[in-house]
Amino acid sequence: MSERREIVGESSAIEAWHFLPADRRLRWGTREIITPGSVVVVDPPLELCKAGLHASVRAIDALKYGPGPVISRVLVWGEVIRGDDKLCGQYRKCLWMADVSEVLHRFACEAATGALDLLSATGEAVDPRSRKAIEVKLAWLRGEATDEELATARADAGYAAVADAGYAARYAARYAAMAAAMAADRAAAWDAARYAGMAAAMAAARAAASYAAGAVVREEQDRRLADLLMALAPMGAP
Repeated sequence: MSERREIVGESSAIEAWHFLPADRRLRWGTREIITPGSVVVVDPPLELCKAGLHASVRAIDALKYGPGPVISRVLVWGEVIRGDDKLCGQYRKCLWMADVSEVLHRFACEAATGALDLLSATGEAVDPRSRKAIEVKLAWLRGEATDEELATARADAGYAAVADAGYAARYAARYAAMAAAMAADRAAAWDAARYAGMAAAMAAARAAASYAAGAVVREEQDRRLADLLMALAPMGAP
């Protein structure tokens, strides 16, 4: 991972995304509950992945590292280390936050649908169990399917993925569908979105035999996820 160190003034603070667990507590250090307007400070030296206040400029990258379904829009400044897909800084201010459980479930379904559509466009057969898993997940979000029906649909999507494990693109697309159908709790929303998105990008890369194809999908996912997050009404302090 490449790194670049810099000093960033508060007036030029970097706007970024940071996911929190459902209880909104920091996982390290003070373990304090984060609220809109709060500023967390750490003392140098900083070290990417180990010491500092982390965030990602791209929403899709923040999702990859996040521990749960609460998103915060943050400003980062002071001593800053920039990496390839995340940064860490000396100061991090929370501008607003929101529970994104339902948004992440829907994003997972969109990502998985995109992966299956890509397979269809390349002439590959799509197992109906994969499509069915996404349909049941969307019905569950509308309150029209039970947890048990969702669990059954996800299991069936898993069987479809295993059946095609020999072809990487097809397996990745069907794994995306299985991930999208993950269960009903808030932690599962985060996992579903993370794994479905990554599997969809992998399916694109494998189908095209090109890493660039997966990168294009991730850029598209980032734009879509950022739009969904920005449309949320901020959640106030508990």
